[in-house]
Amino acid sequence: MSKEIDAPTLWRCVDFISDLHLQASDPQTFEAWAAYLHGTPANAVFILGDLFEVWVGDDVLSDPTSFEARCAQTLRVAASKRQIYIMHGNRDFLMGPALMHFCQAQLLADPVVLAFAGERWLLTHGDALCLDDLPYQSFRTTVRNAAWQQEFLAKPLQERQSIARGIRDQSEARKRVQASYADVDSATASQWLRAAHAGHMIHGHTHQPATHLLRGNRERIVLSDWDVQAIPPRAQVLRITPDTGGRALVQRLSPATATEPLH
Repeated sequence: MSKEIDAPTLWRCVDFISDLHLQASDPQTFEAWAAYLHGTPANAVFILGDLFEVWVGDDVLSDPTSFEARCAQTLRVAASKRQIYIMHGNRDFLMGPALMHFCQAQLLADPVVLAFAGERWLLTHGDALCLDDLPYQSFRTTVRNAAWQQEFLAKPLQERQSIARGIRDQSEARKRVQASYADVDSATASQWLRAAHAGHMIHGHTHQPATHLLRGNRERIVLSDWDVQAIPPRAQVLRITPDTGGRALVQRLSPATATEPLH
């Protein structure tokens, strides 16, 4: 059974983002994200995985001048104005309690149901549903194991960073030779929705923003990744607000538009 979050009655606007892949080598995407977090009128922001390109352990925050510490401080300021929820992705699954405590953010289970605007929304990063990507699923099983994580986190920070760079390079090389990305398995997505008694799934991971209709009048909403240096730039905020009839209004916004006051 999925864990659940019941939105407070005062919430009038909820935002969803994912796959920002924040890294020091891409300051433009960081600045766009920071400006969005500072200006959004949302009562809550849900970050559904891969906030960071890589996260090798919360001890990266021990250097207050690091890029990761700058990101954490940005989250901390944002959390003083609204609720911030963060889910593990396939790149940053080692985000832990020290980061969440510093940021005053809440770590989300995957999957989790959000009850908001008269609907039930099943939230997940999405990687566990890409069943056709067998090499990744094998890798995922290994690195999500508590014993593997404990052994990895016991290594010196520089060694962990070197290992992470090697894994990332292998992943990028595999992407270059793959004809296409594995997508979410629709039958399993429908199964998850039925089990959660939810009408909508929201996820990232695939970098293929779209809305897919599923059996039983359900839908799967895919978030975009963020890369403001791409041509054209890629960055979307999915926003849910109750409309005048009390039903859910779903919009895809640019980060700049998402900071405009609600009407």
